[in-house]
Amino acid sequence: MRHDGTIVHLRAGGVSLVLNCADAKLPRAVHWGADLGELSEAALAALVRAEVPPIAPNGTDETVPVALLPEQSAGWLGTPGLTGHRAGADFSTAFTVTALHATAASLTVEAEDAHAALGLRLDVELTDSGLVRQRATVTNRADADRAPYTLSGVVLTLPVPERATELLTLTGRHLRERSPQRHDFTLGTHLRENRRGRTGTDAVTVHVAGTAAFGFRTGEVWGLHVAWSGNQRSLAERTSHAVSLLGGGELLLAGELTLAAGEEYVSPWVYGSYGASGLDELSTRFHAYLRARPHHPRTDDRPVTLNVWEAVYFDHDLARLKELAEAGAEVGVERFVLDDGWFRGRRNDSAGLGDWYVDEEVWPDGLHPLAEHVRGLGMEFGLWVEPEMINPDSDLARAHPEWILATGDRLPPEARQQQVLDLGHPEAYAYIRDRLDAIVGEYGLTYLKWDHNRDLIEAGHSAAGGRAGVHAQTLAVYRLLDELRARHPGLEIESCSSGGGRVDLGILERTDRVWTSDCIDALERQRIQRWTGLLLPPELMGSHVGSPAAHTTGRVHRLDFRAGTALFGHFGIEWDLSRASAEDRAELAEWITLYKRLRGLLHGGVVVRGDHPDPALWVHGVVAPDAARAVYALVQMATSVTAPVGRVQLPGLDPAAEYRVRPLEPGRAAGVSSWMPLPWWGDADGVTLPGRVLAEAGVRAPTMHPERLVLLEAERVG
Repeated sequence: MRHDGTIVHLRAGGVSLVLNCADAKLPRAVHWGADLGELSEAALAALVRAEVPPIAPNGTDETVPVALLPEQSAGWLGTPGLTGHRAGADFSTAFTVTALHATAASLTVEAEDAHAALGLRLDVELTDSGLVRQRATVTNRADADRAPYTLSGVVLTLPVPERATELLTLTGRHLRERSPQRHDFTLGTHLRENRRGRTGTDAVTVHVAGTAAFGFRTGEVWGLHVAWSGNQRSLAERTSHAVSLLGGGELLLAGELTLAAGEEYVSPWVYGSYGASGLDELSTRFHAYLRARPHHPRTDDRPVTLNVWEAVYFDHDLARLKELAEAGAEVGVERFVLDDGWFRGRRNDSAGLGDWYVDEEVWPDGLHPLAEHVRGLGMEFGLWVEPEMINPDSDLARAHPEWILATGDRLPPEARQQQVLDLGHPEAYAYIRDRLDAIVGEYGLTYLKWDHNRDLIEAGHSAAGGRAGVHAQTLAVYRLLDELRARHPGLEIESCSSGGGRVDLGILERTDRVWTSDCIDALERQRIQRWTGLLLPPELMGSHVGSPAAHTTGRVHRLDFRAGTALFGHFGIEWDLSRASAEDRAELAEWITLYKRLRGLLHGGVVVRGDHPDPALWVHGVVAPDAARAVYALVQMATSVTAPVGRVQLPGLDPAAEYRVRPLEPGRAAGVSSWMPLPWWGDADGVTLPGRVLAEAGVRAPTMHPERLVLLEAERVG
């Protein structure tokens, strides 16, 4: 880092961020991208001068600086960084920097607008992995006799160069989360807004701008992620004055946040990731950052999890659940999770949410007999909860209708026959906290599957006249998770929200994995996991082996395809093993053994994805940090137009090292067409080639039936 008082150069992980802080103005990013190397103060000053554009015709008489928090007072006519007003006044700010503090990895800026009586703090960091992250704190410094400040929104930005001509975002729906969509980066504002009150099954996840035809291993890319679990907005903006940027922040509803004298608003962290050679590098920065956190789950022993939902649904019977636990222990399961249906009145999904007491009719001795049996088999015991929701048909709703999020004179439309519990109400919050605390403590739970099964519609605090309450609800959920984990340090929590509807780095500061999707059809999961991996490493993605016929699609798949898909996440099972054949159990046990052998690699290595020209054949894998070994999946997503399909490149290996590449059991020959033998495939020693050859020339792939996969293992030799 170099800092001469006006120019700050942060460097880490192959990335440079150069910030111009001259003239007491808010910092402007001169460069965000590839590492520029060690630059002298003179070189930095020259870089800043070289970046000053000419005055645009029919524009202001001075050049327009675009700050990390852009201001119209500087002449910027794009999306403003701060929007709000004080009884209609002070709608536009002009901040003056009062203090700068720079370290090797961060910059803190203090600024004020004396006329608007607002204070601003910007925190900018460059992590070891090369991620930029920034947030803003806005403070109302007015005296109490002035009108409060109504804050409408904060958007923080990062620049991208003109050569970024394409945009990629993710979208989706329930059972098909994180589906990619691409289009040209044209002039104008390309805005994605989420008003669901949760991250959303259609969330943008990472807003990516890149050079033409960028892929996983090719092209230059810049991506932005808003680490927030409530309403949010993300944008890519290109102006006719040759300014291009990515921006994002929380989306505040009308009148949702008013700052009284002395009050402040802290924005979510907004992350930026750069890839000099494609989306894999962009992903690797996110993955490395997450793995460097002190509270990140261990990557070498993520337990094999059996969730009973698709095995028993609401039919809770102790004898049957014991049998299922025994079947799980037999194949190597390490964690048993009892899903929905264990609490009072919960015989279906229309009643009981909010009544967090074990149902005495179904469980006369509580959950102790099951929990003790599970632990006696050597497994952990976990439980499903949905603490943020309430059924109108519940004792809690009948006793406290004022605890339901509503506008004040009406209830929102029901979804899944439920409403949302107002955790911004202190008594409602205390009730939920204490009930969860009691349940976790009584049963010694080590795991909670924390669900959230509906969008927030007309989410108002009824006790406060119906004022919009998504912001307060989101903070209350964070506080609840933090408090519960502080009381139970060994507790792991999964973020589930209609499956993958709450996947963001805000919730993952407080949880240990996400339920990637309610759809565990292996074909759909290949797609969903591929793009969820843009943000999250495999150990944070719950990925389970379902029954032969998928619950959500009816599609039938062989066990090798289902298990081989689940292998590249946090492996688990969602299948009635007590009714599976002995052959299926034996094969599943082999896959679990393989997972346990590989999980240190799968959950600690570098994720790679090949840009294969055949859209029917996908290649992905994980390479050890020292590149000593790797495992790859060749996935036949559909029938290829050609047969044979040609070579597959195996990316990510040490170019100078030699590797022995062999098919990996189990499933070595599953799905491979027997009438098209492949010479090297049948050789026990496989083939030995340099990493450079494997990445550039590749190896011949077997011809496979559609919706099948095979695994390859590469080990360094010599």
